[in-house]
Amino acid sequence: MLTITVETLVDVVGGELVVGSPDAVVNGIVVDSRAVELGSAFLALPGENVDGHDFLQSALERGARGLFVTRTAEELGEIRSLARARGAAIVRVDDGLTAIQALASFQRSRLHCPVIAVTGSTGKTTTKDFIDCVLATEMRVVSTVGNRNNELGLPLTILDAGMDTDVLVVEMGMRGEGQIAALAEIARPTAGIVTNIGQTHIELLGTQEAIANAKGELVAAIPADGTVFLNGDDGHSEVLASMATAAVTYYGLGEHADVRALDVEVDAESRATFTLAAPEVRIPVRLPVPGRHNVYNALAAAAVGLYLGLTPEQVVRGLETARTSDMRMEVFTTASGVTIVNDAYNANPTSMRAAVETLAEMQADNKRIAVLGDMAELGSLTELAHFHIGEAIAELPIDVLITVGTKAGRIADGAKAAGMAADSVVTSVDAEDALKALEPIMAEGDVVLVKASRVMGLERVVEGIVQPG
Repeated sequence: MLTITVETLVDVVGGELVVGSPDAVVNGIVVDSRAVELGSAFLALPGENVDGHDFLQSALERGARGLFVTRTAEELGEIRSLARARGAAIVRVDDGLTAIQALASFQRSRLHCPVIAVTGSTGKTTTKDFIDCVLATEMRVVSTVGNRNNELGLPLTILDAGMDTDVLVVEMGMRGEGQIAALAEIARPTAGIVTNIGQTHIELLGTQEAIANAKGELVAAIPADGTVFLNGDDGHSEVLASMATAAVTYYGLGEHADVRALDVEVDAESRATFTLAAPEVRIPVRLPVPGRHNVYNALAAAAVGLYLGLTPEQVVRGLETARTSDMRMEVFTTASGVTIVNDAYNANPTSMRAAVETLAEMQADNKRIAVLGDMAELGSLTELAHFHIGEAIAELPIDVLITVGTKAGRIADGAKAAGMAADSVVTSVDAEDALKALEPIMAEGDVVLVKASRVMGLERVVEGIVQPG
């Protein structure tokens, strides 16, 4: 993690030392006072609902050695005396986000490890998770935690890395044109992965071509001596490759891919097995997580692992012990015998289709039930995209469909239009309403998929299934 004197810190961020010694040393930066550890610095960020300045005393009491603030000395009041008594420094900056980004750029300049950046419309978090697990078999890895893939989260991830880090893996989210370029300027990745180009963010960017250009900002940022990894089966990869000055490695199922999966099969729990194929490599792989689509995420991780010098056996060991982040295809069975597939973190047309196909491939002793909520940020494609998901469900061995939200109502329309029995389709307005519809239907041996965009909060459905009432 970042270890820095207050004097250097003030210089890097262009701040003003309000209280404390310039010779003091801080270890690490946090933006949540509850995460403060002895010797760390706390950045007080103002927010819509919570202002970090309200927790300055709490941070000091937990052992903070430094406070970043945007308030004036007069506005800080008694905090100055408390910081002085505890030997802590207070540094005032004009803008907290700009300060943390400056610190991250400074820390990045001190790192001498490879930096792998991951973006894409779908699968970027799971791909990052797989890469982490593969590389961690032999290396000290620091990688993005949770949803820290934006202009604040990415700098915090960089600041977690220290001189002993062997490889840094950062996820890059995208809300609009220029954002990935800005993140890449801070992280300066030596290699980059674009998992695919889908319809997420159509509402913001208008077309898939515009989305490809925005994701391509990562490709263009990779230096000539680095490597770009692209999904060879994605129709936009040729355009992305044309943006690269670095070498391009393709992964996928097609014959032209440099890293391929052969003989893909799935078991009764939809966990994939395949043969990993690369130059002079043929080795079997069994993934521990459900979903045929995870083969692509695994191939991307395998390509990165081989690129960084791991043996095929080390790569496979990492893949076969891979874990995914919370609410991403988590599978578990409740005390009442209901199997839950919790994929409630986010959704778009590609990931939604992959999830329902995974449900259809899973063995069920009783019913297969899909609880699907709204997909956000689809713009003019909203109605059609939801309707098409419903049509796909009608063609799959899924017994009950429960939709959640106004947009998801079109999933129900599509399913019924494609022949799914009307009494097998239920529409609901929110998570609580969906639970009421689900409770009398569920029984031991059922498999229940829960998926929607994050704004729908469908983890409440999962919680209600686990703990009824």
